[in-house]
Amino acid sequence: MKKQFHGKVAIVTGAGMGIGRATALLFAIEGAKVVVADINMDKAQETVSMIKNIDGDGLSVKTDVTKAVDVKAMVDETIMNYGRLDFACNNAGIGGVSGMTAECTEENWDNVIDVNLKGVWLCMKYEIPEMLRNNGGAIVNIASVAALVGGPGIPAYSASKGGVVQITRTAALEYAMPKGGIRVNAICPSLARTPMGERIYAAQPELEKERLKAHPMGRMVEPEEVAEAVIWLCSDKASFVTGHIMAVEGGFLSQ
Repeated sequence: MKKQFHGKVAIVTGAGMGIGRATALLFAIEGAKVVVADINMDKAQETVSMIKNIDGDGLSVKTDVTKAVDVKAMVDETIMNYGRLDFACNNAGIGGVSGMTAECTEENWDNVIDVNLKGVWLCMKYEIPEMLRNNGGAIVNIASVAALVGGPGIPAYSASKGGVVQITRTAALEYAMPKGGIRVNAICPSLARTPMGERIYAAQPELEKERLKAHPMGRMVEPEEVAEAVIWLCSDKASFVTGHIMAVEGGFLSQ
């Protein structure tokens, strides 16, 4: 049976672990060739090995999303190896250092904004022209519920993810049919059960208990659940969905 993304090519940034890895694997399961981009090459190569173990096709590219030269090289290598670009999941991100707004250092602010917001913009800057050459595509940016509600103690993170939501909406308007045929959407997960989340909980054990109490479903979102949303937004089943900000948060925002 032909897989839905057979012959298609996807880039996933931050694909060495967590949501990025789960998304890269699901793209491969659906038949796409996957470019696994991450600043940590050991982790990226682990993901590629996992893709090959399920008879998928993938390659790893070391990418610092804060650097235009790296992001351009990531897209160039995609085209050189696979000849096209159909999908992108711009997922690479960091949490930064927790602290109240007046306590946030300029260094932390700049670092978080550079990775989480500038990184998404740079990725789209170089992904979009290749998709236009290929008569369209789909981009999914990973934001956060922190983009939709206040996040005490994470001012830089909240601002960066709020920016991802707005640049997603802007790009969606700019490149919708008939102007470009590129659908651009964002997903806002609540804190997922990922290595980054585990590090936060290890440092603040009481935070996990508080978060669980705040979630009507009584648990955190799994990376694979976010990946399923990415795949749907890239699929033909979501052909009339663009500029949409999808919350994957177990009812957290409904309270």
